[in-house]
Amino acid sequence: MSDAGAPVSLADYEARARETLDANAWAYFAGGAADEITLAANRAAWAASWLQPRVLRASAQGHTRVELLGRTLAHPILVAPMAFQRLAHESGELGVALAAAAQGAGMVLSAQASVPLEQVARLVRPEPARGPLWFQLYLQGERGFDLELVRRAEAAGYEALVLTVDAPVHGARDRERRAGFRLPPDVAAVNLAAAPTSARGGELCGGLLASAPSWDDVAWLRAQTKLPLVLKGVLHPEDAKLAHAHGADALIVSNHGGRTLDTALPTAWALPRIADALAGVSGAALPLLVDGGIRRGTDVLKAIALGARAVLVGRPIAFALAAAGPQGVAHALRLLRDELEIAMALAGVATLADVPRELLFEASKSSLGAPWERPR
Repeated sequence: MSDAGAPVSLADYEARARETLDANAWAYFAGGAADEITLAANRAAWAASWLQPRVLRASAQGHTRVELLGRTLAHPILVAPMAFQRLAHESGELGVALAAAAQGAGMVLSAQASVPLEQVARLVRPEPARGPLWFQLYLQGERGFDLELVRRAEAAGYEALVLTVDAPVHGARDRERRAGFRLPPDVAAVNLAAAPTSARGGELCGGLLASAPSWDDVAWLRAQTKLPLVLKGVLHPEDAKLAHAHGADALIVSNHGGRTLDTALPTAWALPRIADALAGVSGAALPLLVDGGIRRGTDVLKAIALGARAVLVGRPIAFALAAAGPQGVAHALRLLRDELEIAMALAGVATLADVPRELLFEASKSSLGAPWERPR
């Protein structure tokens, strides 16, 4: 990629992806649930937090390293689990995994990946500077199949399991329905090919909730594996406490990128409430991660200030993959890390462990108002 005309922000990649993807794939990657209120609010909530930088602070020994689940990460940016990445580019999850490894970013492989989980692990595990490699699970309602998938992930060398808990059914994705979304014949959730057909029973959602996971399933999964167990999709402080009680090793504060329950609160609002709730529970030192609307290095810094140990980025990675393949993904991750370093330097924080909650000045306390409310 030459410098002339190259993307300089994640938004640039989104614009290029819009020109590259067909209507079917664009609806899938860009869309959210229903009126897409939560989808928009995720981004707006980060923008509504103002930074109060400190000046003349010593930062010569600064760095972006963080400790997470027994590993030292070069920086706190991970690739979120996203299904069917071969919709965006022929290299799919393999290209994203290589790009993430090249940038020292962690990757969470979706259970609905369009390539075998073993193939991704073989490709990137030998990379010495890669970030952590985690595997996402959706419990399928049949413990024999679920346990087989866990054992495959363990044998392949994945370092943690990420159980998504906020999507027992699909959201009402109007944009996908308007586009008549269909997977092309050569793209499928290959790791779930032998998954059981969901049981039917009850009235809600055509009986699909009969096989929806519960806290008992979390406890069962915790007992089946020695891998760290991360719960993804927690927004309520009481659920965060229950996750701790059921043996979770970390939590991802997430509303599924606005793709499930529309008008669910934005993650930037949920994160500090969960952090505060867990701070009041003895022994509940759960690392928190967050996703949803992260587009700038300043967003990453704000997430750390609000209690996150790391962030996950989803749609921008799919857009970069569509626009420029694996090279675009690597460049997008580098842009985000560079912006984080710039934000740290200008905010007067040398390390992420030094980021205080007081770095943020809430828009509601300012006569300037939120960015979208100011006169133009």
